[in-house]
Amino acid sequence: MKIRSTTVLGIRHNGEVALGADGQATMDKHVAKSNVRKVRKLHDGKVVTGFAGSTADAFMLLDKFEEKLSGYNGQLRRAAIELAKEWRKDQYLRKLEAMMVVCDKDELLIIAGTGDVLEPDNDVAAIGSGSMYAQAAALALKKHAPHLTARQMVEEALHIAADICIYTNHNLMIEQPA
Repeated sequence: MKIRSTTVLGIRHNGEVALGADGQATMDKHVAKSNVRKVRKLHDGKVVTGFAGSTADAFMLLDKFEEKLSGYNGQLRRAAIELAKEWRKDQYLRKLEAMMVVCDKDELLIIAGTGDVLEPDNDVAAIGSGSMYAQAAALALKKHAPHLTARQMVEEALHIAADICIYTNHNLMIEQPA
């Protein structure tokens, strides 16, 4: 049995960025843990990351990403591209099963093991099993409730996803870059 399933959502809106995730880890058809911390601040709080996939794999990638951030003086895009290149080329890293959303105050990116670094359309980045529910809710909020902050949109969209997706719960963690 594999521990899996999560929902991570990042939104850039009106000059602010917020990234959040639910707290559920699922093992087969059962909730293994309900308060997993899937969002982390890096680089003195200037960068926020969220991960989906295998927890051990994600932690390995977080460590690698933090190394890249330090090596490139906190340049988010450069660090993301270098991580994706190494992830794609390295025989060991290539087997890791995880994805990441990373952001700073200016950028929001998705990093995947296929070597992709994606800047999402409409400034909404979503990964994990509940990602499509959260993304749909976030896009609707951006269009019909532009008065909300990025943080409020992330919170509401994740709650909507949790109401629909059995692999997403209401134990949310939301962070914003310094």
